[in-house]
This record gives sequence, structure tokens and C-alpha cells, in this order.
Amino acid sequence: MNRLQAIRPFGQRIWLDNLSRELLFSGELARLIKQDGIAGVTSNPTIFHKAISTDPRYRDDMTALKARGMGAEKTYEELVIPDVRTACDMMLPVYQQSERDDGYVSLEVSPLLAHDAEGTLQSARDLWQSVGRPNLMIKIPATPEGIQAFGVLTREGINVNITLLFSLKQVEAVWDAYIGALTARLADGNALGHVKAVASFFLSRVDSLLDGQLPAALGGKGAIALSKVAYARYMERFHGEEFAALARAGAHPQYLLWASTGTKNPAYSDVLYVESLIGAETINTVPDATLAKFRDHGNAAATLRQDLDGARETLAQIAQAGIDLEAVGEQLQQDGLKLFVDSFNALMELTA
Repeated sequence: MNRLQAIRPFGQRIWLDNLSRELLFSGELARLIKQDGIAGVTSNPTIFHKAISTDPRYRDDMTALKARGMGAEKTYEELVIPDVRTACDMMLPVYQQSERDDGYVSLEVSPLLAHDAEGTLQSARDLWQSVGRPNLMIKIPATPEGIQAFGVLTREGINVNITLLFSLKQVEAVWDAYIGALTARLADGNALGHVKAVASFFLSRVDSLLDGQLPAALGGKGAIALSKVAYARYMERFHGEEFAALARAGAHPQYLLWASTGTKNPAYSDVLYVESLIGAETINTVPDATLAKFRDHGNAAATLRQDLDGARETLAQIAQAGIDLEAVGEQLQQDGLKLFVDSFNALMELTA
């Protein structure tokens, strides 16, 4: 068993934060699934911009699509939907063997719709129909409008990866929407077992913002402390009375997915955001470089539930330093949205 496979017995699954034709058709994704136990794939506008701009496999298709005058966004979708479909098919055995717990591939709605609930709903439904795979996840940013759309889509039975979560308040709002939507779906007389959602909680960006404002002793500790406290709340909400009736009806809990797990500060361990947060009913979506580093020298252990009191003390010390973590979460979400919008606009220039 390699180091990545050693994570599985602790109940966490590793997903890959990358998608391209190179990955699909070189055999690399198949190898990662077989040898490393990769159990899902996430994507975003930045990932697709890099893929389309650097992988020559897209060139002929893009030329043909542009010649048809389909417009930039439609051309982009026509380029990436076949890739997402292929990745879903490659992940289907994982999806089936895990009884729909793993094996998902995420495709994001346009970030330009982040503050448009109705537009998000329509785009999500269109992408869901176009891909036509049960193990697709529609990726939606967790703005208030995104959370509103997420609730409707969950009630309709569409899988969602709700993303750009940076604070406990944001995560609680997402879980409120999920539990409310499943309750409504059950009241509608619809089955719950095939509906799956994850909540993508971003890590390294939190520390990148906090570290310049904190004493050195707290450097690199904020994101991990937030994650451990969020996981404690997950256990309370999804393994307590609040979710019990839905669980009996076949509902899946909404797992936390650790995102932005590549270490940005060279002073920290290059596998910090993997090693520190291994625990049951969680996912870590990692970029290729972090995957390779953990495969080389990462250590798998049940770390996520260790020292919860210490995590709470860290958050208290951050508050005592005058930092409002809820305000930080809002700022980081807006910053993250801007990055995705910039990447999406660059994509549209590429496919126009």
C-alpha cells in the first residue's frame, strides 16, 4: 500500500484537483485511480484555462467550434463537457462500488452568475442535462444566491459541490440549506439516496491572509484550527438528532471537502494541509504537485479529531489579536470569486 492508499482506512478519500485531456488520454487518471485510490475529480475555470491553452489536444476542436460561430461560452462548454463525461465514466466503478459515496467529477457554473440565483439554477440544470452522468457534481460558489440555488437543486436531486467556503458561518448556512432541502425532498415523496453534496472548505488562502496579521507562534495554524472546529460541528449536525430521520431515509451527510490544500508558504510542510486533516467522512482534493509530495513522504494518521481543544484555543487567540474570522471569510470568498471570474474571462477570450 502506498502512502496515499494508506489514508483510506481512516475514512478519508483523496480527489484530484485537476482535469485535462492529457490527464484522461495519457492514461494518467486511470493510473491514479488504480494505484493511488483517487476517488474523485474537481475542476474550476483556472484548471480549464490552463488545460485548453496548453494541451494541443484541444486545438482542432476549438478551431472547428469557433468556425461554427457558437460564441465563447458555448464553445468552452462544448470543449470541456466531453472531458467531464469521460472522467465521470472512468470514475463510475468507484461511484458504484462505494454505493454513490465517491467517484464524482465536478463542473463549475460560470462564476459570473455568483450573485444570480436564477441564472445559477438554469446553468446548473443545463450542465446536468448536457453531461448526463449520475456521478456529476455541479460546482456552485457559496454566495447567498449560490446557497439559495444549491437548496433548490438538492431538492430536485442534482448533486452539488458548493465551494469557496472560508468560515464557520458560511459552512453552517450551507448545511442549513442542505438539510432543509432534503427535508422538503422527503416530504415531496422523493428518494434521498442518490443525492450527494459536498462542502468545499478552503485552507491555504486562510493562512496566507492571516499570517501577516498574527504573532509568529500562530503562523500556519488558523486554517487547520478552523477545519477541526468545522468538523466537530459536522459530527454534531450529521450524527445527531437533527439528521437522524433523513439518515434513516437514506440521505448522505454533506461531507466537508478540504480544498486549496497546496502549501503556499515555503516555511511550512509541503503536505501540511493533507497530513493535519485526515478523518472519517471527509475528502481532500489535492493538486498534482501535492499528490506527488504526499506519495513521496506523507504520513497517514487519524489527525482530524486530535486536539480539538487546542484548535478552539487557537481561534480564541486569533480573535484576541483583533481578527474577525467571519469578516475574513467574506473577504476571502470575494477574493476567490474574483480569481475565478478573471480565469473565466481569460477562458472566454481564448474560446471567442
